[in-house]
Amino acid sequence: MKTIKPIQLGSTKSNISEKLTSAEMGKLWATYMGNSMSTCILSYYLQHVEDEEIKTLLENALNLCEEFMKTTKDIFLKENFPIPNGFSEEDVNLGAPRLFEDVYYVHYLKYVCKAGMSIYNVAVPLVYRKDVKEFFIYCMDSTMALMGQINDLLLNKGLIIKPPIIPVPDKVEFVHQGFLNGFLGHVRPLHALEIAHLYDNIENNTTSKALIMAFSQVVKSEKIRKLFIEGKDLTHKSIEQYMEKLHNENLPSPSFLDHLVTTSTFSPFSDKIMLFHKIDMFSMKIRAFGNSAAVNGRHDMGVLYAKSLMKISSFVEDAAKILIENGWMEQPPFAVDRDKIATVRGR
Repeated sequence: MKTIKPIQLGSTKSNISEKLTSAEMGKLWATYMGNSMSTCILSYYLQHVEDEEIKTLLENALNLCEEFMKTTKDIFLKENFPIPNGFSEEDVNLGAPRLFEDVYYVHYLKYVCKAGMSIYNVAVPLVYRKDVKEFFIYCMDSTMALMGQINDLLLNKGLIIKPPIIPVPDKVEFVHQGFLNGFLGHVRPLHALEIAHLYDNIENNTTSKALIMAFSQVVKSEKIRKLFIEGKDLTHKSIEQYMEKLHNENLPSPSFLDHLVTTSTFSPFSDKIMLFHKIDMFSMKIRAFGNSAAVNGRHDMGVLYAKSLMKISSFVEDAAKILIENGWMEQPPFAVDRDKIATVRGR
């Protein structure tokens, strides 16, 4: 196996301590907030897990969250950056009854690993300070290792099906007119990348639907409950549309996870953390749609993702407004408002 040839770099010209860039600051802030939330969620899951293998997965995930938070906090303290409030024991009731079956925890962990990697893999090429760069590489490697354990367990226990199998091509071919057709004329079969992203979107959305359904059972605010029910219905419709695309090609799809939610109506979480969590999950769907659209070639698929994007964006905006109304939304680091400074100086 060939390795990358090292480059001998000269010493840096400045001895001045490197300040955090906006990218480093923003991604560290997002990492702290996300893992702060996950620490609360996973701590509750561990109160109601019976399967020893799944328990080990949850413990591994919680240990990573706590480690990532500590490292992020250490960097912030070094830079005199205010530590985000995030979430705490006030946002979780560890004594609440079981809300999910053990199997759901594994699917949930796969979802949050994807969410974490979406932060870390974008951060790595954007950060330059040595300690921050090494930290995000470590986050990525550790999360990928945990994802490997999750997938192995899902397969070993028969809890998931792999993405669909399609024939190996006979030869290299080039596309012809009609490749983009989706509504009129001959519509070609889905290609491998389109199938992969449909599968991924179904997998993400079945996990998301079960969670928002559970949250709608236990949330205290009627306004948030109504929003959660709307989000559940929106997610269900999206899943059915994605499944239909695969089933029309006689391809299998992941199944719903709704049965893994208990009938408990006693909330283990604060309304604040549940609303934040759903904003985070629906925002991840927006990133997933972007990735899906980027490799899509059929017009019907493009329209499907565009409509999904509009509906999901509307949900996120409505949820964010409620978060702001309640004074629950922490502000990420901002650039300097030069116009405001100039206005104050002119008084």
